[in-house]
Amino acid sequence: MMAEPVLSIEGLKLALPVMADRPYAVEDATLRIAAGETLCVVGESGSGKSMIAHAVMGLLPKAVKPVAGAIRLAGRDLLALSEEAMQDVRGREVGMIFQEPMTSLNPVMRVADQIVETFEAHKLLTKPERYARAVALLTEVGLPEPERLARAYPHELSGGQRQRVMIAMALALEPKLLIADEPTTALDVTTQAQILKLIDNLRHKHGTAVLFITHDMGVVAEIADRIAVLEKGVLVEEGTVDQVLGSPRHPYTQKLLAAVPSLTPPERPALPESKPVLTVEKLGKVYRKRAFFRPGREVRAADDVSFTLARGETLGLVGESGSGKSTVGRCCLRLIEPDSGRITLGDLTITDLSVAALRPHRKRIQMVFQDPFASLNPRQTVGRIISDGPVAHGTSRKNALARAKELLELVGLSANAIDRYPHEFSGGQRQRIGIARALALEPDVLVADEAVSALDVSVQAQILKLIKDIQQRLGLAILFVTHDLRVAAQICDKIAVMQRGRIVEAGPTAALFSAPQHAYTRQLLAAVPGGERFGR
Repeated sequence: MMAEPVLSIEGLKLALPVMADRPYAVEDATLRIAAGETLCVVGESGSGKSMIAHAVMGLLPKAVKPVAGAIRLAGRDLLALSEEAMQDVRGREVGMIFQEPMTSLNPVMRVADQIVETFEAHKLLTKPERYARAVALLTEVGLPEPERLARAYPHELSGGQRQRVMIAMALALEPKLLIADEPTTALDVTTQAQILKLIDNLRHKHGTAVLFITHDMGVVAEIADRIAVLEKGVLVEEGTVDQVLGSPRHPYTQKLLAAVPSLTPPERPALPESKPVLTVEKLGKVYRKRAFFRPGREVRAADDVSFTLARGETLGLVGESGSGKSTVGRCCLRLIEPDSGRITLGDLTITDLSVAALRPHRKRIQMVFQDPFASLNPRQTVGRIISDGPVAHGTSRKNALARAKELLELVGLSANAIDRYPHEFSGGQRQRIGIARALALEPDVLVADEAVSALDVSVQAQILKLIKDIQQRLGLAILFVTHDLRVAAQICDKIAVMQRGRIVEAGPTAALFSAPQHAYTRQLLAAVPGGERFGR
């Protein structure tokens, strides 16, 4: 006889508001997780996977209502509990790791105090015991110098360290169930590998059941025992990791797997020799962090960085968070002022120009940002967002809007979208708008800073195809900043690997991926999740 599962979701139906695009966020979902087991729930954005997690925690948005089914934790139906009873369940019986730890942690509280709060809320342990337990948890999740970091504030920690703090908080009361909602999406490959290994080790050590929400099939291959696939709120396939990844039955699962970018670069035709459109020589940038009552410190974000970029070519800047790749990209646009070195656009050395003298030349190099929602003005229509740049450079508003319609169609959206606002679009559609805005000034160089890292695999594949198609049509040179080596393999002609502000290895993508020379490059490639299964 099978042991009772830790979590049992039976026929769960979550109703959406009347004006939504479908009646139910989740429809008739049935799932079970045993002690010490990891169930990965996968699907595209909007598939309902996070709604399941929030339903288990009793944290659904007010507009989303459970109308059928049950959620049983060790036999007790959570949907039947009062809010007061659920407050006792959260933390004590169910812990949750959120996607973005910086927005989940209190910025004005020290790390240890935030863990101590968990014990205070449940009236557990004495004051000295609480602090000692907080430090012990920070030690258990592998943080260096736990005593020092216990006294630090969240902004003083790296992304990976903040995520470890979130895991420590989630495990503080040794809950029966751990919910991890996209916990590694924003992390680079080596930090991601460490966090996945940590979660896997902790669930084996404590016998915790893990509900892991993700859109990353590589992560699924690393951590899952079983997989549940959601499409628009409907559970379309469930099975072991070998069954679902090895022999997917449903067309939607097959589509998701087909969209996973391979680590094997495709063959590319050799580009004709041409004069560089972007030349970076010995670029240097130092950030100086000042502090009261203790010495400040310097961080060399870019140190003697040099490369060239030709028309129609894509150069990938890859490396961990903090390696300096985004700093280099922003220096190329002079959104950040470099401390040393030369940046040349065609024959124009832009580092020699004043801000006023640079202004008419800014249209020659444009940027696509990582978060399209944050980089698009929510109060402006799409037409205004795309046309403002050309208008600022002397084009009439009428002509700029006509060009905006053409660009919307170029990036795969309807020209009718011109009168809509950013919040009316999906993440992938907003990224297309960001690309259209960058193209409006007909640049020679496009800097794409983690332009697809926040998108699920099928939308990511569409955006990568779009970027390649536009590049071939317009002959754009692209500087592609990414921590995702799978994406870099598919889109980049050349790769430059950055570590601590320096380029440690550079070369053609196929040669660098097949025979990496530097130990750091080999470490990055080894850390790619699901490398064996999706390395094809």
